[in-house]
Amino acid sequence: MGKGGMRIFPLSEVKRGMQGVAYTVFEGVDPEPMQVEILGVLKDSLGPGQDMILARLHGAKPEFTGVVAGMSGSPVYIDGRLLGALSYRIGQFSKEPIAGITPIEQMLEVRDGEVRPAAASQPKQPEAERAATFVPPSPATGNGLEMQAMETPLVFSGFSPEAVARFGDRFREMGLTPVAGLGSADAKASQPEPLVPGSAVSAILVRGDLSVAGTCTVTYVDPTRLLACGHPITQYGPVDMPMTKATVVATLPSPLNAFKIVNTTETVGAFTEDRASAIMGRFGAEARMIPVTVEVAQPAAGTAAKTRSFHFEVLDNRQLTPSAMLVSVYQSLQSTNTAAAEMSYRLTGQIDVEGQPAIRLAGLLAQSDLNPAAINAALFVNDRFSRVYGNPLEQPVVTCMKLKMEGIPERRTAVIESARLSTIEAHAGDTVEVEATLAPYQSQARLMKLKVKLPADLEPGPLRLLVSDGAAIDRLAGGSASHRAIGLTDTIVQINRLHSNDRIYVTLLSKTAQAVLEGEPLPGLPLSMANVLAPLKDAQKIQLSGESLVEAASVETGYAISGSQVLNLSIR
Repeated sequence: MGKGGMRIFPLSEVKRGMQGVAYTVFEGVDPEPMQVEILGVLKDSLGPGQDMILARLHGAKPEFTGVVAGMSGSPVYIDGRLLGALSYRIGQFSKEPIAGITPIEQMLEVRDGEVRPAAASQPKQPEAERAATFVPPSPATGNGLEMQAMETPLVFSGFSPEAVARFGDRFREMGLTPVAGLGSADAKASQPEPLVPGSAVSAILVRGDLSVAGTCTVTYVDPTRLLACGHPITQYGPVDMPMTKATVVATLPSPLNAFKIVNTTETVGAFTEDRASAIMGRFGAEARMIPVTVEVAQPAAGTAAKTRSFHFEVLDNRQLTPSAMLVSVYQSLQSTNTAAAEMSYRLTGQIDVEGQPAIRLAGLLAQSDLNPAAINAALFVNDRFSRVYGNPLEQPVVTCMKLKMEGIPERRTAVIESARLSTIEAHAGDTVEVEATLAPYQSQARLMKLKVKLPADLEPGPLRLLVSDGAAIDRLAGGSASHRAIGLTDTIVQINRLHSNDRIYVTLLSKTAQAVLEGEPLPGLPLSMANVLAPLKDAQKIQLSGESLVEAASVETGYAISGSQVLNLSIR
């Protein structure tokens, strides 16, 4: 017998041929029974000491729909005692509904082994108190070849099928089944029915103007907690995801991918544990989310640009957040009627991190031969966000992200085709002029002029000038790639030091040594000091090069620039 008077059916008493009943929601909010025939116990099938019960489902609905994505967690009872949760399936095209059951003893380990929060115990919710006394009704009368967890349908509301198809593999790799539009989210919708074993329950990844929610079935409920799924969603361990009630609109039968079409409703708590045998939610707990605002200024012919704003929140989870953020930013850009392949976006914004300077975001993102501009803009944001959020030494607390995207109805890319100097000889301290010729995409060449003030301490001899895009300087300034992890503050400093991609830069390449410490260039290093720092180089804490970079001039071009040219100047 479990805690609180719950009666469990021990795994040790399970025998082939036993008859039971399982409960799940096929439509609406009320769990419906289906008969269960026990086929046997598969020892260690889920890992050492992790047994699984194999069963065949009977009844008109399960025999028609088969094993359904979203059914995982459906409680199974024998003689009124809780045996476990339907949670696994065999292959993809099984002709009969044969399922694996996670024993309840293994699921209760998640409840009993949880790390309790330091705060006072969470308040009891009325629906939880009623659900704790749930007694399953009497069963109704009715009639790939590898074991895999029943898929968790991940409903993308407000997302286009194209966006889900483009980024869906990121979620499929974690056992989630992304579907676009087959469900919705309304946090303000009231659902008075309590969550009971067999009810649908949803974990929220994104909420607001865009919504992403994964749904499975409740197995066990007590006054403060519930257990669901019978398998992990991510097996990340401690998690923090809003937990909501859900209504099943319909159950779609399909030999390839049967799943429940779900509307999520009111929030009742937060999921706090995601373990091998179950996920656990606490009633009344509040998940921490990352607020995101994306303003998209749409170009309009002959009129002022119209701005559309998207407000949403993304879960705070090291494994899921980067992918959820990426697809949400991309969808924000694709949600305007002016979105097109031949587009560019001028991006500005920032990421705020608790206790750190803001991460500045700026760039001109245009279509490339590989991707449309919306993809490149989303990948640009994802690169900056992931470098901060995925820091290997510290876990940042991201407090918000704000983006502004200005749409430009053309491909704004240009290549540095050539460059020349106004003179081939100069004195230290002189001002020389650099002319760079840009070749814009499908447009006439443009000439850009830059005034370069030479440092007064230049030594006589040859001097090289690099005329380039910002990425070339970032590569040179960073030296050879270091595999040593750096802290959060240094990571943010490095990101904020990156050069803009819409400017042409002139950089002097002098023959003095340069060190790069934690991503910060130290030009003009005396040779004696370079020798002293050599041991740090061996430890991958510093990069040393025989050439110093001195930024001399830059100019904005209005294009996403690529390419570089090297010019030679003689200092007299």
